[in-house]
Amino acid sequence: MKAFVSFLAASALCVVPMAVSAQQTVHIGVSAPLTGLGAANGKDIENGVRLAVEEANAQQIKIQGQPVKFELTSVDDQGDPRIGVQVAQKLVDDGVVAVVGYYNSGVALPSAPIFARAGIPLIDPAATNPAITRQGLNNVFRIIATDTQNSGNAGTYAVKVTKAKRIAVMDDRTAFGQGAVEEFKKAVQAAGGQVVAEEYTTDKAVEFNAQLTNIKAANADLLYFGGLDGQAGLIVKRMKQLGIHAQFVGSGGIADSVFISSAGNAAEGAMAWEYGRPVDSLPEGRAFAEKFKKRFGAETLTYAPFAYDCAWLAITAMKQANSVTPATFMQTLRTMKYDGITGHISFDKYGDLNNPTSTLYQVKSMKWQPVTTIGAEK
Repeated sequence: MKAFVSFLAASALCVVPMAVSAQQTVHIGVSAPLTGLGAANGKDIENGVRLAVEEANAQQIKIQGQPVKFELTSVDDQGDPRIGVQVAQKLVDDGVVAVVGYYNSGVALPSAPIFARAGIPLIDPAATNPAITRQGLNNVFRIIATDTQNSGNAGTYAVKVTKAKRIAVMDDRTAFGQGAVEEFKKAVQAAGGQVVAEEYTTDKAVEFNAQLTNIKAANADLLYFGGLDGQAGLIVKRMKQLGIHAQFVGSGGIADSVFISSAGNAAEGAMAWEYGRPVDSLPEGRAFAEKFKKRFGAETLTYAPFAYDCAWLAITAMKQANSVTPATFMQTLRTMKYDGITGHISFDKYGDLNNPTSTLYQVKSMKWQPVTTIGAEK
């Protein structure tokens, strides 16, 4: 008997340390275009989440008394709705508890219901089509102004402040680009402005001669473009070559280094409306930009700060709920009040950001400089 008791005691000594050191692995998903036209912004989003995950792991967070290791699970949606749906299901199958996505509204719209059926929260750092949060889903949270808000501000400002008299619009036929232009037009008309030319291209086009010739013939004094940064740069370069003097104004996601690299010297004077306040003006914004550059060897583009905040929102909700079960911490997400890199974050009944803001930027001396920041109408 004595030998048997000694065996049990030895066994207990072996078991206890294992129980104390038991670690649960929690997967946070990211869906973004990691290849193709949107790859630079997709990587920006992924790295924002990666930085948050690394910082969380350094804090050695415990939930329900157990150490947690957060792991990033990324998928490349290629900015393609069909592929987006496929990789969304893969994230579900891989067991992620939350997803940060998307860059493209056209990918977000068909993919969000997949996460809703699985009961997984989707936290959106970049996709801005208003319909994303109006599909009757209860799992979508967006920490950025919508097209209604951002492009609405752009339209009102173009008429009332810029005093544009003959406005042209152009979009890339994506859910984002087309949606942004539609909201801009509504705001222009509501402010008493006039749209004299409406053109469109595709998100893969590199030649815009026909569209810009029509805009020049309409004698437009302002062109609002709904589309992505690299293509916007090519449009501005072609405008200069054709002698078009209309003020270029871009939708969100254009005020970055990709645009300037694409446009070259033609970038000077271009404008774009972006989401939120200038990161440098926020309490932790500059420190974030510095640590991002130190970690990844590159400047942030538009969405890394938002993606970082999305990841920390999910992690903080898990901590507050003391649970890594999506159905449990998603309830906490709905009522959270969180101060992030991008500002104060809380959600309305649709999961959209309360009190969103927009900032107008202009290229001066080949750098994007803030012009004004205003609140967005809900």
